Amino acid sequence: MARPDPWRLSPDAYPHHETIQTRFQDLDVLGHINNVGMAAILESGRVKFNKATGLDAWRGDQQRWLVAQVIINYLGEGHFPADVVVSSGIGPIGTRSWTILSTAFQHGQPIATGDTVVVMGRTVELNALPDDYRAALAQWQVRGGKL
Repeated sequence: MARPDPWRLSPDAYPHHETIQTRFQDLDVLGHINNVGMAAILESGRVKFNKATGLDAWRGDQQRWLVAQVIINYLGEGHFPADVVVSSGIGPIGTRSWTILSTAFQHGQPIATGDTVVVMGRTVELNALPDDYRAALAQWQVRGGKL
């Protein structure tokens, strides 16, 4: 696995930050946050990001979005009981999809990155993201790096 670009490992690159409590049940037999626990921590950060930004509220009766892909890169060990800060922002925006980029930090050190591809759909065919939603996504894009 290639190491992420340096900008991905800086909290300053992300417009939103959420503190997530670790749980004893997240640990493996060696006392590290396990892969399922880290996925849950990143998911909690992503859900809170969507709620805080209002991106989750933009859903009419005919529209919905869903997660199409999740990629997690484990960079270091995480431990209980220290909190994890999940920093998130919008990455690339496509025609009908966008990527939420996140990095989990513990004690100021990056311990995992998460890339989540989200696809907008509806009960009738949607050819492209509406301009107002695309503009809302762009307001929360990460700062740094080449998207």
